[in-house]
Amino acid sequence: MTGEPRRVGVVGGGLAGITAALRLADAGCDVTLLESRARLGGLTHSFRRDGLWIDNGQHVFLRCCTAYQALLTRIGVRHLVALQPRLDVAVRAPGVQARLRRDDLPAPLHLARSVLRYPWLTSADRVRFAGAALALKKVDPLAPASDQQTFGDWLRTHGQGTAAIETLWDLIGVATLNAHADDASLALAATVFQLGLLTDRGASDIGFSTVPLQQLHGDAATRALELAGAAIRLRCKVTELGQVPDGWRVSTPDSSETFDDVVLAVPPAAAEALLPSDAVRLEPGWSQRLGSSPIVNLHVVVDRQVMHEPFVAGVRTPVQWVFDRTKHAGLTSGQCLAVSLSAADDLVDVPAAEMRQRFLPVLADLLPGLNSVTVQQFLVTRERHATFRPAPGSASLRPASATAYPGLLLAGAWTDTGWPATMEGAVRSGDAAALALLNDPAPRTREVAA
Repeated sequence: MTGEPRRVGVVGGGLAGITAALRLADAGCDVTLLESRARLGGLTHSFRRDGLWIDNGQHVFLRCCTAYQALLTRIGVRHLVALQPRLDVAVRAPGVQARLRRDDLPAPLHLARSVLRYPWLTSADRVRFAGAALALKKVDPLAPASDQQTFGDWLRTHGQGTAAIETLWDLIGVATLNAHADDASLALAATVFQLGLLTDRGASDIGFSTVPLQQLHGDAATRALELAGAAIRLRCKVTELGQVPDGWRVSTPDSSETFDDVVLAVPPAAAEALLPSDAVRLEPGWSQRLGSSPIVNLHVVVDRQVMHEPFVAGVRTPVQWVFDRTKHAGLTSGQCLAVSLSAADDLVDVPAAEMRQRFLPVLADLLPGLNSVTVQQFLVTRERHATFRPAPGSASLRPASATAYPGLLLAGAWTDTGWPATMEGAVRSGDAAALALLNDPAPRTREVAA
């Protein structure tokens, strides 16, 4: 008698599902990955428009995002990302320029020189910033009380005024949390700042893709999974999940298949709809209470170069971050700029024509050369449910990888990873689900005749 490999169905082909599927295939499981879309990559994908590659959003990572970088290595594309040798961000407001740059002092002193020169803070603001940074380092992100308080309230309690919150704390927080300080859980904000800025001086160095995200994630993962022996089924939407005596039946509109184990790596609402009602220890409607936050991106193609940095951050302007995506888009002349607008509840339904009218003038305030060029294309992409909403109380609505049912696991940046909804959080969730399945003390292997 010999044991067959465990048959595992992974539902969802984003970074969480890709990670879980690869981990399990590498461990010898018979893996089938089911994805409803026509390609892998989930919320990190690209599409072609008028001969150019357009990323659906501008996704960056930090040096501290070790799990994500390990995934890039595993799928063979680590050489297709750039990582700053040290944090260096051009920060602009209309008529004012500065840099947020680290030096070689230990954290958090590595940012002291930049903060001392930061033009939007008074001398008193700079002193109070240092005190708040040291206090934030001591916040326990796992404490329930931390999750019940807003980051904005905590900052004001620790002497941070409007200028410091808007031009420094939110500069980082909005991009990483997809929420302003007044809307974000202190627990998640403390995680971001402790890991990224307050512990290791190199942790916040910024990395970004040098190729379209589809090439970096979806296409590379497809090749890696196929080489690992996993089956991939695209345009395959799972509509029902049910427990059967020998495992789990996964149904699509056209067929059904039984697996020993299942990893659900889909958005929260889809997960709640598919899960047995008692699979997680949360009251029904938990996914709706967890909620979501949108991100809007503006893609502006001009006939000449107007920005000479890989990216620029904006303060005291509606423009948050601007990225040069010329090479990635495949543009041979001119420049392709991508404007990333996080926490975009007030913008997600604004028509493209109005977005153009509203944002081109304020973008020109940061990039004066924009006034003298021809705008050849202006495209708006919207992710209405880009991340879970990181509001106070969200920690109690993020389920663990393991469910109440053996052999049924969850993955996704919205699960209880301890991280906000980032690429790192998604990969960590896939790792956690795969390890929980592999460490099951009583795996359901089927015996067949030798």
